[in-house]
Amino acid sequence: MAEPRDPRRAVAAPGTLSRLLTGVAQCLKWLFLSLLFSILVEWIGMVFWWEEQGLGHSRQMLVAELQFLGTDFQHSWITAEPMAFASRLSEGIYQVAFEWTGLVDLLRWITPVPAAEETGLRPLLHSFYRPVSDFVLAAMQITQVFAVRLAILALATPVFGLFTAVALVDGLVRRDLRRWGGGRESSFVYHYAKKAAIPLMIMAWVVYLALPCSLHPSWIILPFSLAFAFAVTITASTFKKYL
Repeated sequence: MAEPRDPRRAVAAPGTLSRLLTGVAQCLKWLFLSLLFSILVEWIGMVFWWEEQGLGHSRQMLVAELQFLGTDFQHSWITAEPMAFASRLSEGIYQVAFEWTGLVDLLRWITPVPAAEETGLRPLLHSFYRPVSDFVLAAMQITQVFAVRLAILALATPVFGLFTAVALVDGLVRRDLRRWGGGRESSFVYHYAKKAAIPLMIMAWVVYLALPCSLHPSWIILPFSLAFAFAVTITASTFKKYL
């Protein structure tokens, strides 16, 4: 007689909505970690690497990123006005991170030098804020740099789609040649190439968002898009012979 199954052992498979929300949460997590890493590197650099530039380093990065955007992203498949798109994205992130949280109002309140006879909480907060004011402002500027880079990556995303389409066609042609030529398939190569595709795209975003210096986005996007296309080609060409 068959034993009754324990209902507690049955694990429901995640649905489409659950997987979608999990993917969005993972993307937000990596974006947040990239922003924190960028701010941390900027703070360390202000102490050790670009001490003379100080707050000006993050300001120069912001100017350079805006120049990249204005010079090389005048047209895009995503939007007809790339600069306006980047401005809206930057303003939105600035509002959520600093205005909605009340940080801007707090800084406006504690920044002015208190009078000699003033007492209370504001003089105390001002004494703590004054030594780290440049670091706080640098973090705010790095957040704006992060927003501009995020806009650039969003505008450059069609490059991955174009490279993917070409790589998929090339891989399927190679698969048919292997199939009709009696070549051997390798599940080992297929599975590892399949697993490497998505992390390569994620790494492109993380590396570019966390760069501690200004670098033209082509030096990041093109190598990773080529590597992503190579992984797609290998995945398609080593797919099983018979569907």
